[in-house]
Amino acid sequence: MNPIDAVNAVRRSVTSTTAEDGRDAKAVVAERTYPARPDDVWDALTNPERLPRWFAPVGGDLHLGGRYAIEGNASGTITACEPPRHLALTWEFDGDVSWVEVTLAADGDDTTLRLTHVAPVVDHWKQYGSGAVGIGWDLGLLGLAEHLRTGEAVDQSGEPPIAFMRGSGEAWCDAEIAGGAEPDDARTRSAATIAFYTGG
Repeated sequence: MNPIDAVNAVRRSVTSTTAEDGRDAKAVVAERTYPARPDDVWDALTNPERLPRWFAPVGGDLHLGGRYAIEGNASGTITACEPPRHLALTWEFDGDVSWVEVTLAADGDDTTLRLTHVAPVVDHWKQYGSGAVGIGWDLGLLGLAEHLRTGEAVDQSGEPPIAFMRGSGEAWCDAEIAGGAEPDDARTRSAATIAFYTGG
């Protein structure tokens, strides 16, 4: 799949909401359909032996109420776990907390994954916008697609294509604007995020 097709495989939205702690927040939503059954997608999302094959090593107590830690990234608490359809957790990173929810729905022989990341509107959001979490999740959903397609570990040794990261950042900017963001502000945030991911 070429980078643009990979970007277009994800449906995106950004809306205003209230975080669980009462702060103003944005709900960043990514949705993608995979040619796999829900049980297989669920296992790829929650099996500590499969997670490093497409995402990253994840340790901790991977059960309801348990604490998890993603190597080199976030940690948090698993707040909902209803196999094979619903997973929710806190996302604790860089001194702040946000909330992630994943739902799986069967669609014939396929599965639609819907990921919602509720991020408080703090200084980080004001500088980088939805792409700050969106590009990372797009990379994860891309890795998951390749893993589900082949059953093998995804080669994560190289840099993702710049065209993919740029396209992802632009798509998240479009989603912000569609969700009511002021266009010039959204484009400024998007440019900062794309520069961060691509090195300029």
